[in-house]
Amino acid sequence: MTAMLAFCRDCLTPAAIGAVRCRACGSPRLAAHAELDRLSIAHIDCDAFYAAVEKRDDPSLADMPVIIGGGKRGVVSTACYVARIHGVRSAMPMFQALKLCPDAVVIRPNMEKYVAVGRQVRAAMLELTPLVEPLSIDEAFLDLSGTERLHGASPALALARFQQRIERDIGITLSVGLSFNKFLAKIASDLDKPRGFAVIGRGEALAFLAPRPVSTIWGVGKAFEAKLAADGIRTVGQLQGMREGELARRYGSMGFRLARLSRAEDRRPVDPRHEPKSVGAETTFDADLADHTALRPILRRLSEKVSGRLKRAQLAGVTVTLKLKTADFKLRSRARQLPDPTQLADRIFRAAESLLAHETNGTFYRLIGVSISDFADPAIADPDDLVDPGAGKRAKAEKAIDAVREKFGRGAVEHGLTFGTRSSAQTGGRRDEFHDVRDPGTRDGRG
Repeated sequence: MTAMLAFCRDCLTPAAIGAVRCRACGSPRLAAHAELDRLSIAHIDCDAFYAAVEKRDDPSLADMPVIIGGGKRGVVSTACYVARIHGVRSAMPMFQALKLCPDAVVIRPNMEKYVAVGRQVRAAMLELTPLVEPLSIDEAFLDLSGTERLHGASPALALARFQQRIERDIGITLSVGLSFNKFLAKIASDLDKPRGFAVIGRGEALAFLAPRPVSTIWGVGKAFEAKLAADGIRTVGQLQGMREGELARRYGSMGFRLARLSRAEDRRPVDPRHEPKSVGAETTFDADLADHTALRPILRRLSEKVSGRLKRAQLAGVTVTLKLKTADFKLRSRARQLPDPTQLADRIFRAAESLLAHETNGTFYRLIGVSISDFADPAIADPDDLVDPGAGKRAKAEKAIDAVREKFGRGAVEHGLTFGTRSSAQTGGRRDEFHDVRDPGTRDGRG
């Protein structure tokens, strides 16, 4: 196979490095790089995924600002690129987004539809390579090493064909980052959105990283960025000039990460066995709530959602975490470890409610969430409880309810605590999702 260091992303015709337009179709969208035929680690990220799906299904929205979220009290799940021009961003409070873009069309999330489209994209990825590591519903790492004979093309050209196929057959767009490791591939996929195709090679990696802020390194959040700034470290280039031992002495295990990633060293393989680290659900209220009696049924309903996800994914977890956001947007997180792994809504709810009891002290909350983590073999989940003899009966009742709901739908049976309370828990920007913490900073559908 002849090396191809440049090609047109619209017609895939070979091009010369340095060319401004395609000689065949005149397109300026050229992919060119001295290492283009030697790179095989990719990060694929769908562009403004939720909004893109809605625009695909309703062409009248094509040129309009679209926000996926809900209610003035909710948060933005995804904003299309038209809305982003006005300053709207993911996770922004809805009231703020609508001030910036009052003409936006607001659509409540339809997760069932988004998951179905995400599965179509994932299936197409697996036709490129079996080494696909999902990060969320709309993004994944791919390792295309050794696929040249299969596709009759370099990984770069195969990815460009893949981009065209998704846009043609599924009706959404995506961006590709191509490099020699996962860290740089993920950075690259954000460089040229939407419909991007960006490449970072070995030859320019250190110079490319040097002027960038330390927050470029995954795991460096706002608090740690401030700590580094207090120590006079603001750019990746400054980290490159420091010894690994010195960084480790100052910052512990994080120091090793700073040293290695600042030098573009990332040995993590693309792992197709990648699994979520936690499963959770959360909701934002239309009006702040402080009363324990009002919060309990909402927490129960969220626990049922988490339990359903665990059962469908054949997972069981040990650590239950309660998440609360106060009226002034301050987060509180409380966790409790169970003696045995569980899939049951009853056990998740009881653990979370005991945590909630300590937090309902008159504080008003705008959001509540519950998640479970530290997964274990579901075969050993939920053994008989000798301390609480009623637990076995509740577990049998829950399994019976699951069977009825499986046959007749989610609303066929309601728990006594949640019956008639659905309207009191109306939400804006509700998110019920897999929370994946292996690679910090991953997003669901935000693109």
